[in-house]
Amino acid sequence: MFEACPMSDLPPGESVRVEAHVPIAVFNVDGELFAIDDTCTHQDASLAEGWVEDCRVECPLHAAAFDLRTGLPCGLPAKRPVRTYPVRVADGVVYVETEAAEVA
Repeated sequence: MFEACPMSDLPPGESVRVEAHVPIAVFNVDGELFAIDDTCTHQDASLAEGWVEDCRVECPLHAAAFDLRTGLPCGLPAKRPVRTYPVRVADGVVYVETEAAEVA
């Protein structure tokens, strides 16, 4: 598990990119936190810079979309999922598990 950021740096509707074993994007969707690989599987673009709606993030480069809960692509041109990571908050700090969850 690694420290991603203070919870105060991640208000609802925002995201942060953190450097870990691979870059990871952490999203706050109406108070629920999600972490996924930050790099779009279609092309190298930061998903933390994308648009979030209905628990999906849309890549800013070519509009590929991913479900933040599962990492599965839900819009072309992406065909491969991104990994998801469990997120915890303790003492006002956001932590991300280093082991990716299995893709559903």
